[in-house]
Amino acid sequence: MNNVVLIGRLVADPNVKSLANNNMVANMRIAVDRGKNEESDFIDLSAFGKTAEFASNYLSKGRCIVTGK
Repeated sequence: MNNVVLIGRLVADPNVKSLANNNMVANMRIAVDRGKNEESDFIDLSAFGKTAEFASNYLSKGRCIVTGK
């Protein structure tokens, strides 16, 4: 099994919406540095349910986060 772990900073506050089935979705974008050069990759992420609630309550622009398991 392959795993991907990303470490980056949120580009903006999470965009949280409620779905029709009373579930939540949080859409986010993180900037991940490539290393020694000054370039960054921008990765779009989505979180659902309890993770989306956590994102809406505790995450904000500029916050460093780690994704993956």
